[in-house]
Amino acid sequence: MQNKPVALVTGANQGIGFQIAKDLLSHGFTVLVGSRDVARGETAATELGTDAHALQLDVTDTASIAGAAARIRSEFGRLDVLINNAAISNTGRDPNMTVMEYVQSTRVSNVRLDEIRAVFETNVIGVVAVTQALLPLLREAPSARIVNVSSSVGSLTLNSDPAYPYRPIFGPVYPASKTALNAMTVAMAAELEGTNIKVNAACPGYTKTNLNNYSGTQTLEEGAREPVRLALIGDDGPHGSFSNSAGPLPW
Repeated sequence: MQNKPVALVTGANQGIGFQIAKDLLSHGFTVLVGSRDVARGETAATELGTDAHALQLDVTDTASIAGAAARIRSEFGRLDVLINNAAISNTGRDPNMTVMEYVQSTRVSNVRLDEIRAVFETNVIGVVAVTQALLPLLREAPSARIVNVSSSVGSLTLNSDPAYPYRPIFGPVYPASKTALNAMTVAMAAELEGTNIKVNAACPGYTKTNLNNYSGTQTLEEGAREPVRLALIGDDGPHGSFSNSAGPLPW
């Protein structure tokens, strides 16, 4: 087992995941750069530096997840932080579509069921599958942390308010997948209450990434701030919370 704490960031070859990895490296972690594509993961790890290591990980593939878990145990011997960041917003949105045109095409009344299944497979089931595989390692860590990268667009409380500005885009695909991820966060926190593992959900905010065709208004540094904060909390920090950089968010 190595002396440095080890963090795994899924979907870390680009965007917020890459920035989270970069920030954790600056805090003294060895960082595993989870990526579906081996070459892209290796390119990202090389850019990040010597304490970053590419890890092939497709969160929708059980063999890939099992292989990643086995490699972490055999090569690093520990896992202190798991950042469940990998996510997709759609499976092939027409780049010429505006946001509202896409929203109109994914209403409950007309959405393709395979679109819902594909997004939930990555954003919800993938998070549970990865967490299940890595819990044995996390339980062995002195003070482990799980951070699920969620979004306020999935908040049922906020979206139940007619005055909430993002209510018109709430729908059964990406927003609802984040609602489900929030539910999984609460379920994880309930199971792990009183253990060495703290579980929380972080909303990065509307950050400029490939996920939103780079239409976001925040920088990657701003988007990574809350997930990194929750990865670094002490034993007196929150457990089972949902927050952004401004503070707590309602479920």
